[in-house]
Amino acid sequence: MFTGNMRETAEPEITLQDVNGDVLYALVNYCYTGTIEIREDNVETLLATACLMQLREVTEACSRFLAHQLHPSNCLGIAVFAEHQNCNSLLHEATAYTSQHFNQVIKNQEFLQLNVEQMAILLGSDDLNVTSEQQIFYALMSWINHDVISRKPHIARLLGLVKLPLLEPSFLADNIENVIGTDPACQKLIMEAMKWHLLPERRSQMISSRTRPRKATLGRVLVVGGMDKSKGATTIESYDPRSDCWTIAYHLSGRRLQFGIALMGDKLLVVGGRDGLKTLNTMECLDMESGAWTQLSPMNTHRHGLGVAVLGGPLYAVGGHDGWSYLNTVERWDSVTRQWNYVAPMQGQRCSAGVAVLGGKLYAVGGRDGTSCLRTVECYDPHTNKWTTCAQMARRRGGVGVAVANGYLYAMGGQDAPANNPAASRFFCVERYDPGSDTWTMVASLSSKRDAVAACLFGEHILAVGGYDGNHYLKNVEQYDPITNEWLSIAPLITGRAGACIVTVANQPAQNDN
Repeated sequence: MFTGNMRETAEPEITLQDVNGDVLYALVNYCYTGTIEIREDNVETLLATACLMQLREVTEACSRFLAHQLHPSNCLGIAVFAEHQNCNSLLHEATAYTSQHFNQVIKNQEFLQLNVEQMAILLGSDDLNVTSEQQIFYALMSWINHDVISRKPHIARLLGLVKLPLLEPSFLADNIENVIGTDPACQKLIMEAMKWHLLPERRSQMISSRTRPRKATLGRVLVVGGMDKSKGATTIESYDPRSDCWTIAYHLSGRRLQFGIALMGDKLLVVGGRDGLKTLNTMECLDMESGAWTQLSPMNTHRHGLGVAVLGGPLYAVGGHDGWSYLNTVERWDSVTRQWNYVAPMQGQRCSAGVAVLGGKLYAVGGRDGTSCLRTVECYDPHTNKWTTCAQMARRRGGVGVAVANGYLYAMGGQDAPANNPAASRFFCVERYDPGSDTWTMVASLSSKRDAVAACLFGEHILAVGGYDGNHYLKNVEQYDPITNEWLSIAPLITGRAGACIVTVANQPAQNDN
């Protein structure tokens, strides 16, 4: 103002608009003394004036003060104020606080007083800490009902920010259709959501922002055990996609390697494996609520290197090694009778194969038969109790990771090591199987060569976790986007491990608090 060519340079007296005299006095005094008192009743005026005066240290101190005052009743207001003052660090903290405490924020007056633009920005965030899109819908309706006459015209725009395809069809029919009436734009959104459920084979053509889950609605991923530098990890790590970090969630009841796992409700089942000395037939159950382990009925055959999957209710244990020989036998566990029974054996023996469920059938991919690693693939139909041969992969893959996404089966990593040279050739290449055409296609590769990689579908992405590169047990975690055909790294494991088991745990159903 005073050193440039502005008009004020020639004026004897300057009026500072909208500046509080007491606050200005305190800031001038700060320039001489280096001290200033920040209180709840002056912090906002002080911050605004400090921004005007370009006193960065005071601005930052006021921002920190307000950040410590964040509460569900004021975080939206503080975010708006921070944006007006161009205080990006405070805006970031207030926005993150709002996302984290969303279910408390929506019960406060500030939420109900948001304007349409502010509401759209809030509902458009993928960082909101909700377990289900139901909570987003209920929040929207409480905001609409606060001023129905002026807000109902905006319902189509805002409903488009609720991820309706991710809601159950019954919820769409019972709770949303009767609210939207005959609004054609809303009806179009309902139709889009219903098509998502009715035509799963066409989902790859229907992907939009509404079909991408918010991070918090994905649930979590558990990575269980595996070989580490201590000759066997006993920790179970949990991944939170909102914070992009791993934590120790549980511990195995003892050392166990080359086992299989499955999730049934809130129970984690750990099947077979070896304890370092002998091959096991035991099955243990972790109650994820209490953290307690219990023993369940053992398999008929001792197995390590087996594959485990749930298909249509029952649990299947596929192949493996019994301590003496490679196995082609398959057992099925019925959770009602709690009994294991043999079903049709595979056509070939397989240990360390990838096992996954696709299209109501069980697939056994690659593995090792005692002579070499395998490129063969078999498919089990529970209705006919028969295994059939599928198209072979391009590569032999022992210790292969498999996962299913959008109607395709993916096989990643692995090795083609002869029995007398276990350090030979590991892969980073990935193949995709199309059951419709019975063909395999190469897709984007992992960032590094590894076998004994754990893989699963998490939301829209496939995760590839850990593994062994010939020298190290890896912490690396990558996620694959089937639409863009790209792998990206996410937060690494706490403990590097190979041959771990992995499972996705969904959120508990949301309850309406309204």
